[in-house]
Amino acid sequence: MTDSLPLAGFRIGVTAARKVDEQVTLLERRGATVEWAPALSLDPNRVDDAALRAATEEVLAAPVDMILATTGIGMRTWFDAAERWGLLPRLLRALGSAEILARGPKSVGALRARGLRELWAPESECFEDVLEHLRGRSLAGLRIVVQEHGQSLSMVAHALRRQGAEVTTVTVYRVVSAEDPGPMFALVDLVADRSLDAVTFTSAPAVAALMDAAGSTGRRDELVSAFQADVVAACVGPVTAAAFEMWGVPTIFPERSRLGAMVKQLETELPVRRSGLAIGLVGGHRLLLHGEDVLLDGAEVRLSPAPAAVLQALVANPGNVVPRRALLAMLPSGTAGSEHAVEMAVARLRAALGTRTVQTVVKRGYRLAVAS
Repeated sequence: MTDSLPLAGFRIGVTAARKVDEQVTLLERRGATVEWAPALSLDPNRVDDAALRAATEEVLAAPVDMILATTGIGMRTWFDAAERWGLLPRLLRALGSAEILARGPKSVGALRARGLRELWAPESECFEDVLEHLRGRSLAGLRIVVQEHGQSLSMVAHALRRQGAEVTTVTVYRVVSAEDPGPMFALVDLVADRSLDAVTFTSAPAVAALMDAAGSTGRRDELVSAFQADVVAACVGPVTAAAFEMWGVPTIFPERSRLGAMVKQLETELPVRRSGLAIGLVGGHRLLLHGEDVLLDGAEVRLSPAPAAVLQALVANPGNVVPRRALLAMLPSGTAGSEHAVEMAVARLRAALGTRTVQTVVKRGYRLAVAS
């Protein structure tokens, strides 16, 4: 019975503090052995009621031209608090008269639950794409409210101010590290020693907490190396995955940012990695990766480090768009740090595998052209 379970024999680390029981149950029912090490406090979304009320009063002090909603839990918490204070009708009127930009479906849901409608939200769910959406516009004189998502967005506010906007940030909650760092230190050792097959992440702060723990124990380089080679960094969505970019760590994440979808992806990814990764490409070609070996239609393909790094990032998310900045982070040290270096690596990869195997998605990045 155990052998028929898709994750039997795999050891997976879990860093979540919220909904951890649900995630552990999903993994264990599929046969996985789970090592739980909460990266954040079990009560991570701590609200400073007085500070939030003061920020709300500041928002209501003048008309709002634009609101950037970044998280569902943040917007819901803000609305609930405003309701307790008797300020909700005023807040909804103020935001309802503004241009509303939402980062993703959860913030969209929180807005719509209160009768507000977003004007635009990126498909990627990345806040960077919200900023990109605004870069070509004149923001001079506009009053913009930015709902922070557990971490300071002071640099975002600064960028908007440089475009001429008047920016008010609303800190709904702050994410803090776990009270007991012991399990996180133990997880660092397990990853660095390559004793795990995968680690799951459901928030960008969890990634930062793991990297901080690894740095404090002197094993960050070993941890990054393990993630780059043997241990899968499984993220719930692109926002969490983006936190790994600066470390050059490849990630996998589902198209829909859901726990079940992330676990389902692990069901496919881990067994294939153990036996060798086979991918069907457009044109009827078959790509096989086993360790550092790459075979196209049974013939060995030799790749230099840069195109090999790009291929590794693309096959980690077959058919999905991988941003240029993520590919740039994956390039070997010593490679010129510009998007031109990415373009050159992609060109060499196409030369080795065929021009149709890597598709360009304008203004977003590249994706592996998998067979439908």
